[in-house]
Amino acid sequence: MAFEEITKLPTPEEIKEQIPFSDSLKQLKEERDEMIRDVFTGKSDKFLVMIGPCSADNEDAVLEYVTRLARVQDVVSDKLILIPRIYTNKPRTTGKGYKGIVHQPDPDKKPDLATGLKAMRRMHIRAVEVSGLTAADEMLYPANWSYVSDFLSYVAIGARSVENQQHRLTVSGIDIPAGMKNPTSGDFSVMINSVIAAQCPHTFAYRSTECRTTGNPLTHTILRGATNKHGNSIPNYHFEDLELLLEKYDETTLVNPACIIDTNHSNSDKKYEQQPRIAREVLNSRKYDARIEKLVKGLMIESYLVPGAQKIGCDHVYGKSITDPCLGWEESERLIYEIAELV
Repeated sequence: MAFEEITKLPTPEEIKEQIPFSDSLKQLKEERDEMIRDVFTGKSDKFLVMIGPCSADNEDAVLEYVTRLARVQDVVSDKLILIPRIYTNKPRTTGKGYKGIVHQPDPDKKPDLATGLKAMRRMHIRAVEVSGLTAADEMLYPANWSYVSDFLSYVAIGARSVENQQHRLTVSGIDIPAGMKNPTSGDFSVMINSVIAAQCPHTFAYRSTECRTTGNPLTHTILRGATNKHGNSIPNYHFEDLELLLEKYDETTLVNPACIIDTNHSNSDKKYEQQPRIAREVLNSRKYDARIEKLVKGLMIESYLVPGAQKIGCDHVYGKSITDPCLGWEESERLIYEIAELV
């Protein structure tokens, strides 16, 4: 057989019972969700900053990061809503490499999804407990939404998943903002079509059940740059790109037209130190044009405790990314304060 069944994974109901999300945290999440929702519907003019490591590989480091972030949130709360990036699934272009804590709760050991699902849930919940900040994660596997539906405040659909029908239909049934990234080709039409699909109601099979959804009006776009046929990065955060995106939105009947700018990935050519410069340009574009100001609701920034990236191994540096390189904490903190001044 091509498939070897290793072990039966716990159901979402079982894992939620084992690792519960308390009523007090549910209340906190409801308050945070309303604040974030108001940004996308235009009721609030606060600016979103989704910031954190490329992949959340170490619980202690992530908890230290979000604790520091919470202190900054207290200072900028009149201007910004900080949403920690706690990404527990990592898409891999070739299928090789570290796939996130859900696959490998210990990056130095073999995959263990049964343990990984628990580690993922425990880390997310502990992060809310220590910081009061509910987080964003990437929906790499639509079926995993049921494991995280009670504590996430934001979901991103990656460049390699945005054309997948199951991702689009699953997003149509969730009740928090979901960002659809442009595909690696950079095609805006694919991204817009994904938003259209997710904002509509659907009936489809989900986890062996026929389900009906009402559509998610908080679905929006994320510009993350593109890659041309030669493998070169093409940024799409410039003023002209935002004008083009506005034109694409104008051709639709979508509600709550909105965009988040990813300052890393192909927008920075993975030169992580360029992220502050890109953030400044986006904020300048918002000041120059009122429609762009209304369109761009926030930034997505890759940041960790220590700048750069490292390979998995015995000389592990605490708080340094093991996937894409990230800004270090000191520069990240300065950047958040600068964003608060510029919005």
